[in-house]
Amino acid sequence: MAVSIEAPAHNLIGFWTLIKRELIRSLKVINQVIWPPVITTLLYVFVFGFAIGNRIASVQGVHYAQFLIPGLIMLQVIDSSYGECSSSVFQGRFMNSIQEMLIAPMSALEIVGGYLIGSLVRAFVIAVLITLIGIFVVHTAPRNLPLYFGTIALVSLLFSALGMIFGLLSDKFDHIAILTTFVITPLTFVGGVFTSATMLPPALRTFELFNPIFYTIDAFRRSYTGESYLSLELSLGTIVLLTVAAVGIALRMTAVGYKLRT
Repeated sequence: MAVSIEAPAHNLIGFWTLIKRELIRSLKVINQVIWPPVITTLLYVFVFGFAIGNRIASVQGVHYAQFLIPGLIMLQVIDSSYGECSSSVFQGRFMNSIQEMLIAPMSALEIVGGYLIGSLVRAFVIAVLITLIGIFVVHTAPRNLPLYFGTIALVSLLFSALGMIFGLLSDKFDHIAILTTFVITPLTFVGGVFTSATMLPPALRTFELFNPIFYTIDAFRRSYTGESYLSLELSLGTIVLLTVAAVGIALRMTAVGYKLRT
């Protein structure tokens, strides 16, 4: 039986309950989902930003450690958004708790929206904590706050939606890690987190144009340095298109009840 994307009446209680459940879930495992990204970022800053960065004059007109911070924020936003949504959806299927939302009933829009917003809040918390590291340790802060918050929101929604898609597709918990291991992590590390595109050979610069994660990091770094390799319109347009496509697929899979009743 399919889940209707257009319910006759909105179930706002169920919607807000799902969001609160996702937030409480994150708080209960705070030592697993909040502090590790922060500690990892500190290690990156000290090892790459200071130890190696002192050998680099400047990148995009700023100290290398200051150049590094926005890339590290995007790295953790991408990782946390995908991990939060994929594991939560899969656990809901595995424990059959997700069927409670079908009985409620909640529309596909409410189910997907609840998961995505819960994941978005967690991503913002992690991003703000790393931003504070940048302010107090590296002495850098975002210059363009609308671009800062807007890019985080778009990227978090994109990878949360991808997490939900793979949470529905996966038959085993190990399957969730396939996208992270073979796609997200490699593309993130070569997507401009640690280096500027201007530092790469011409062949790799061309490759970056086919790397969707490069667009997210390049656009977000502009909120810090005021400069970017690509035009802001191109980067944001690409992110918006990918986000709409991913959310649309997640909505469709939820609407038809894909693997939600097995």
